[in-house]
This record gives sequence, structure tokens and C-alpha cells, in this order.
Amino acid sequence: QGRTLALLFLNPSLRTRASFQIGAAQLGATAIVLEPGNGVWGIEFDSGKIMDGKAEEHIVEVAEVLSRYCDLIAMRAFPGFKNWQYDREDPLIKALARHAKVPVINMETIIHPCQELALAMTLQERMGQLKGKKLCLTWTWNPQPLSTAVANSVVMIATKYGMNVSLLCPSPEYVLDERFMKAALENAAASGGRLSVSHEIRDGYEGADVVYANSWGALPYYGDPEREWGLSRAYVRFIVDEGKMAMTNKAIFSHCLPVRRNVEATDAVLDAPSCVAIDEAENRLHVQKALMLRLLGVAAG
Repeated sequence: QGRTLALLFLNPSLRTRASFQIGAAQLGATAIVLEPGNGVWGIEFDSGKIMDGKAEEHIVEVAEVLSRYCDLIAMRAFPGFKNWQYDREDPLIKALARHAKVPVINMETIIHPCQELALAMTLQERMGQLKGKKLCLTWTWNPQPLSTAVANSVVMIATKYGMNVSLLCPSPEYVLDERFMKAALENAAASGGRLSVSHEIRDGYEGADVVYANSWGALPYYGDPEREWGLSRAYVRFIVDEGKMAMTNKAIFSHCLPVRRNVEATDAVLDAPSCVAIDEAENRLHVQKALMLRLLGVAAG
């Protein structure tokens, strides 16, 4: 009650924006949405920069001022899709966290932790104990190059809960950055789970208890959308359909949303009772309220 939350959106949002604003209101807090470059000054994030470009403010002042106003700051900042070696360091949110005097929440950068907290909650609601269950994280085609953020977070949280994760992707170019693969393997070793990579559709789906669909770009082609398009368009067959779901152990299906119907998954899969994507979207609200309470040191009622 009476706390304040600043939501910095450098990229579009529906579920993240709505769930944080509504969640804050339900807790009695006030959330303000700030969109740099759209009604709010553009922000520079690099240290030592000569600020003679479009950005009027530096993250140093932004972080320090918002820390005076707010009890929490959250940021959504997608990678730039130009240089993966730069983006993989997550420089924008790290700059905010470095200069902020209050807790900082990641609303999606190169990872999407709040989404995967919601996934874990949803799977527990449907399945109970997750250890030993098979989760097929399947790549799906998308007409636009997308971030690996959700996939990175899925492999990390599923292995943390002891699940046997099958990363299904068309070719080795689509395997995730070694940082996240290493983290997932370490989680699996600690929890008794497994992480494997497959490029064969049947291997990924067979025996799966959960199918999670996500689209992401091939890191070797990062920043080169034309080459990425040339590679990915050959793999439209990775769409999640009834035939593939029939290979599973009566699996539940989910997706972080937004989803391109009949491109990433068919209407039949998305409208089936086994689809829990809407449950997962609802659970964003609940896990984020819990997260805010934890960060503020307030016990849940």
C-alpha cells in the first residue's frame, strides 16, 4: 500500500504492461508507465558517451531520479539485433541496475524471467511435481527474426525444476548461446534433470509431457535478417500441429504469446483443452505480485 513502481518500456508490450500495472493496483501500489522517446526523453546507456545524438538523458540520471520517486523500477529492453557479443552482456538493464538505488525487475531483455516464473506456476497447477517430466521446447518459424529470450529462460527454469528438456530446433545454428546452455546443464546436474538437443521432430515430441513453442533467430546470422530469412523459411514444417502433439504423452501445450496462429501453432492446437497459454498469461499477474512483495520485503497476505 502506497508504494510506487516505474515501468520503463523501450519496446511494445501487452501482457507485461497490463499485468504489472494491474498487479500493482491490486496490491495498493501505483505504477507509472514511461516510454523513452515517446513522451519521455530518450535515454543513453553507454558510459563515457558524448551525447550529441538523439538521446537527451543518460541512464545515470534516470536511475537516480526514479530511485528517489519509486520503490521499484522495471525495464523492458529487447536486444538490438546488430551485435550479439554486445547484446549478450545485457548492457541496458545492467546499466539501470548499476545506478539504481532500489530493486530492478527484468520485464524482458535477453531473458524473460517473469514469463518463466508464470510457466513454472502453470505447469505445477496442471501437473504437480515437475521433476522427471519431459518438456519439448520446440523452435517454430516466424516471418520476423526474434530474440532467444524466452527460450533461454525456458531451458533454465525447466532444468531447475528437474525436468528433462529436449531442445528441438532445425539445425545446430539454432542452438542457444553457450551461457544459457551451460546454466541449464548445471541446473540439470543439480536437480536430477536432463538437457538434450535434437534436430529430429519425432525425437523432440515423443514421450513429451509438455510442448512449449517459441520462435527465435539463429545466432550465427544475428544482425543479418536476409540470411536468417533464407535459412529459416525452409523450416515451416516445425509448426505445432495435431499430428506432432499425437506423438507426445498426451502433453499440455503452451506459448508465451503473442502467437501467430497457423504459423507457429495451428488453431486446433491453440484451441484444444490441453493448451495452457492463457493460464500462463494469467499467472504472469500472480507471480509478479509475489515478486514485487518479495523485493519490497512485504509478506503476502
